Amino acid sequence: MTITKPPLQQICSRLADNQARMEHELSNCQDIHFEAWTYGADQQHEALTVYCSSLVNMNKNHFIMHTLLEMIHHQTGISAPITPKLISDYLGNHGGSTQPFCLITTLDAVYDYILEGYIVIFLDEWDQAIGYPTDGPATRLVTEPVNEPVVHGPREGTVENMETNLGMLRQRIKNPQFKIEFFTASSEMKTKIAFGYLKHVVNPEVLTEFRNRIKGIEQYEVLETSYIEDWIEDSHYSPFPQVRYTERTDSAAAALLDGKIIVMVENSPMILICPALFVEFLGTGEDYYVRTVFASFIRLLRLIAFTVALTLPSIYIALSTFHPELIPTVLLLAILDTREGIPFAAFVEALIMEFLFELLREAGIRLPRPVGSAVSIVGALVIGQAAIMAKIASPIMVIVVALTGIASFAIPHYDIAIAIRVLRFPFMIAAALLGGFGFMAIALLTLLHLTCLQALGQPYLSSFAPLKIRDLRDVFIRVPLQYFLRSPRNRRIHRRGHRDRIS
Repeated sequence: MTITKPPLQQICSRLADNQARMEHELSNCQDIHFEAWTYGADQQHEALTVYCSSLVNMNKNHFIMHTLLEMIHHQTGISAPITPKLISDYLGNHGGSTQPFCLITTLDAVYDYILEGYIVIFLDEWDQAIGYPTDGPATRLVTEPVNEPVVHGPREGTVENMETNLGMLRQRIKNPQFKIEFFTASSEMKTKIAFGYLKHVVNPEVLTEFRNRIKGIEQYEVLETSYIEDWIEDSHYSPFPQVRYTERTDSAAAALLDGKIIVMVENSPMILICPALFVEFLGTGEDYYVRTVFASFIRLLRLIAFTVALTLPSIYIALSTFHPELIPTVLLLAILDTREGIPFAAFVEALIMEFLFELLREAGIRLPRPVGSAVSIVGALVIGQAAIMAKIASPIMVIVVALTGIASFAIPHYDIAIAIRVLRFPFMIAAALLGGFGFMAIALLTLLHLTCLQALGQPYLSSFAPLKIRDLRDVFIRVPLQYFLRSPRNRRIHRRGHRDRIS
């Protein structure tokens, strides 16, 4: 069934009719103001200014005044009378004005412009309106990113204003090949969405696939950038994210140089980057701002943290329950001594402690920031000590859970950290049921899932499955920057262009 749109309401030449129709459509919108005024030699011509006071942050009277003064001095002479015909001819022929403006022909467009923060002016005996852009309401200033702290590197973070974010990206990539495309979602909210890419770097197949998947989202309400993720990800039920987010414009610029597509939504500070590969979640933009040895060491440390956060509780359960002979004798005796009097099996003990730790972590996130960290730290200490004294958990289990939590904090991207938190429990269940065999089985299933997973049609485990030897220099270690071609983040290199540049 096709939905037929109602015909557009054209602006008529009678000012009173236009005002009546707008007042009916915008009734009970008390922040929409209608201000009538007159102009001309004897003030015989009527005009109407319409604006939304909650979106306008400029002196509304100056716009048409500047235009009329310019017409008098530059077009008609001091003594010429100002009439609606003269104004319409002057503006219709794109007469020069220090104030940027646009001509509007339908009332439907008038409503859109008013709700975007424009001042719209109607003149009697003219079937068009003049729209002047204004400064919008006060917004959050550009500050250091909250979720992506940086020690060495740029400190500007994105804000809720899309134009500001685009401006910061344009300042970094001064290239006409940096393309930005806009579209609007939802007939109710009319949310502006933009996606950008570097035309000479992005994979055309990926860009085509992205455009195909984004079709249809115009009919739905999009409140935040993460809404786009459901439309473009390959597997909705996979715990592993297939896109990543950033609040740093340098990371977004690096992703563009790497052939990625970025997506921004109006009134959201998050920039979505797609497609996202597994290895990219273990790195940060800061890896390229420090020396090679330090960057490689930190990357290997993150890889170890990822492994520990995912497998440490399940390994402990498998060893202590099914394979105690693999534990050194002295350590095994120490573990048995600490577990004396514990009424639960290792799996139940780990499940209780993991649940309490996840509960404390979530509470620390949701509480107000000044008290959130204090409550989570004090709560962990108090509950851990109380659990040991009450013989609910052993000290070794508290150490295992604490090391697991600390390792998960070392992972730089929140989305992949959530995936680890979810997968940790299937690993624990498999280890509790079948020991080392169960652990290996769930590990192989996870690896099989990762090898089958794709992001916008690209292999999720690229660049080491399928294996690309050249790209491994920027996976687990980072070679010196001079050994990269064209860009430290651009692994889709056109060798021909590189040879041309060298020659």
